Amino acid sequence: MPADPFPGFLRRHRLHAHRFAVYAAGCVAFSVGAYLFIYSDLGTDPLDTFSLGLLEHVPVTVGIAQAGIAAICILIWAAWYRRRPVILPFLTFFVCGSLIDLLLILEPGELLLLPHFVIMIIATMLCAYASSLIIMSGVGIRAMDLVAIAMVDKWRWPFWAAKMSLEGVLLLAGWLMGGPVGIGTLSFLIVVDTLIQPFMRANNKILGIPNLGMPALEKT
Repeated sequence: MPADPFPGFLRRHRLHAHRFAVYAAGCVAFSVGAYLFIYSDLGTDPLDTFSLGLLEHVPVTVGIAQAGIAAICILIWAAWYRRRPVILPFLTFFVCGSLIDLLLILEPGELLLLPHFVIMIIATMLCAYASSLIIMSGVGIRAMDLVAIAMVDKWRWPFWAAKMSLEGVLLLAGWLMGGPVGIGTLSFLIVVDTLIQPFMRANNKILGIPNLGMPALEKT
C-alpha cells in the first residue's frame, strides 16, 4: 500500500497553499511599500496619487477609490477577451487599499529613524518585489497588471511599457485633482515598473517560484 493514498490531491493542495502564500506575501509587502511612499512625503505611487487626489473631491477611502479603478480595469480586460469579469483582482485592490488605510491610521513609519529619501528607496524595492510575487502567484493579479499583461499579449508591448503607460494616465489624472506628486512618484513609475520582470526572473531561477501569471516569461 503506498504511503500516500492521495498523492495527486496532496500535491494540488500544496500547490494551492504555496500560490496563496506567495499572493498574501505580495499583498502585504505592496501595501507596506505604498504606505511608505505616502509617509516619505516625496510623492506616492501613481495609483495612490489618483486615490488621494480623488479624496480631495469625493468622501471615499483609499480602498474604495482603488476598488473603483480595479472594477474599470477588470471590465476592460473582460471586454477585450470576451470573458466574464474576474473577482480576485478586485479584491486585491480593495484589500491592499484597505491595508494602506489601516497603516495611515497606525502610522508605523514614525518608528523608522531613517531619512525620508531612504524610506522612499525601501518603498520602491518593496512595491517592485511585491508586484512580482502577486503576478507570479497567478492569484488575484492586480487589475492594472491584468490589463498590462493583456497589452503584452495583444499588442506585443514590453510589460514595463504597458504598465508605465497605464500608470501615466492615473498619474496625470491624480495630479490634476491635487494628488501628491514628487520624486517618489517618478521613482515608482520608472524604477518599479522596470524592476518587476527582473524580479520575476530572479524568483523563478533562484527561489524556484513558478511564474503562473506570465508563464511565457520563463521560456524567454
